[in-house]
Amino acid sequence: MRTPAPLAHNFITVGVWTLASRILGFVRDIVLAALLGAGPVAEAFLIAFSLPNMFRRIFAEGAFNTAFVPIFSKKLESGEGAAEFASEAFATLSAFLILFTLLAQLVMPVLVVAMASGFLGDSRFELAVIYGRIAFPYILFISLAALLSGVLNSTGRFAAAAAAPTLLNVAFIGALTGAHLAEIDPGLTLVWTVPIAGVGQFALVWIAAARAGFLIRLRLPSLSPEMRRLAVIAAPAALAGGVVQVNLLIGRQVASVFEGAVAWLNYADRLYQLPLGVVGIAIGIVLLPDLSRKLESGDAAGARAGYSRAAETALALAVPAALALAVIPLPIISILFERGQFTHADAQATAAALAIYAVGLPAFVLQKVVQPLFFARHDTRTPFNCAVAALAINAVVAVGLASQMGFLASALGATIAGWSMLILLWSQARKFGEAAMPDAGFRRTLPKILLSALIMGGCLWLFSELTYESVAASPVRFVWLAGLVSGGIAIHGGLLHLTGAVSMAEIRRALRRN
Repeated sequence: MRTPAPLAHNFITVGVWTLASRILGFVRDIVLAALLGAGPVAEAFLIAFSLPNMFRRIFAEGAFNTAFVPIFSKKLESGEGAAEFASEAFATLSAFLILFTLLAQLVMPVLVVAMASGFLGDSRFELAVIYGRIAFPYILFISLAALLSGVLNSTGRFAAAAAAPTLLNVAFIGALTGAHLAEIDPGLTLVWTVPIAGVGQFALVWIAAARAGFLIRLRLPSLSPEMRRLAVIAAPAALAGGVVQVNLLIGRQVASVFEGAVAWLNYADRLYQLPLGVVGIAIGIVLLPDLSRKLESGDAAGARAGYSRAAETALALAVPAALALAVIPLPIISILFERGQFTHADAQATAAALAIYAVGLPAFVLQKVVQPLFFARHDTRTPFNCAVAALAINAVVAVGLASQMGFLASALGATIAGWSMLILLWSQARKFGEAAMPDAGFRRTLPKILLSALIMGGCLWLFSELTYESVAASPVRFVWLAGLVSGGIAIHGGLLHLTGAVSMAEIRRALRRN
């Protein structure tokens, strides 16, 4: 698996910072689970916090950046007014988000019902409305930060944008710890931290963009030809992002009917989001501007090589992670979360959801690799059509099986929809010809990755079956889990090296450059 040097360097930069953020996110969720468990305050906060994040993924990271990054990258490549275009886009997005935030304050009860209608009639609903109004302004700061991150990523500067999410988790951990020590309301303390952390994240990337030569200030928006073109490209991406978020809404709606299920699914989601964030999102962030630049310069061979190496890297890391989460979910959940208000019954329910999500992890990661093939060519309609089909599949499974499977139908619907969307995207990518198909190197490496991961998964399962019961109630269980993770990494990495799937020399060179 021979990743081109610049891509390897950038994958590592984004991946390391994303890993740091996800680890801090684990610490945050461990504290949240211990203090709030799966109770009404935890569920109300999780719904309130998901509201600005949902719309951010639709409008900013989904639609706006999907349209913005390829255009901005090509302007950088040609030297045609990239800074002016970024300033115009910043002003347009700011105006839209300010109006949208004010509207959301007025219709917050409707938004909460749309997210979790099962909350109606109990204490969770009023709490979620209050928390939602406090948290929603986060969308303004984090969406503008996402646009500035697109500017930085397009110029090859990935560190600041990748580091920004760590601020949110550090703020959450500090707020929860402070609220517990001061014996004040943890829910309100936590939710007020959301917009404050958003300001910090925005400030970090704004300063980094200014240092990179893009000092962007707020000004009056204008509907210039460039902004109209941006809107035309962004509209289908917004619809596609909306469909993806409706998929999540379906899951939350099903879960909200079952007390505690919103929290169970959230904790399971956080675990499988670790490899998804470190691998899939990191590769997607790096790959889109790289493909855009190479296609603009006519380097089809370079684009294909970069795409193939990205797919190899994604699978080499995602497949073993998925197997580990699928074969030992209960030990992982119990050791990380089972304390305080988070009971063993909560751990069992969360572990069941995690095992189902894990099956879909490789599909979720590969989507981040395949989608840039379309976005780099300004094709946002095809991903939208694929997302609509996946939405229909998710709805049928999640709603149709809820009476038999309970809240687990939400996880199963998301997993089946994830694989369906990947298959549809891959089949549609054939229209781009050979340039969009993995090369011979990928085809040689894939069986080696799968074999190495299967052997590693078998070893983890066997070791867990033989030893977990003896350490489950002991303080050494944390050491046991750390050893299990380290051992799995060593087995998989060693097998990849022995089979020739990975060039350790190239990885060491990339790490030294990083």
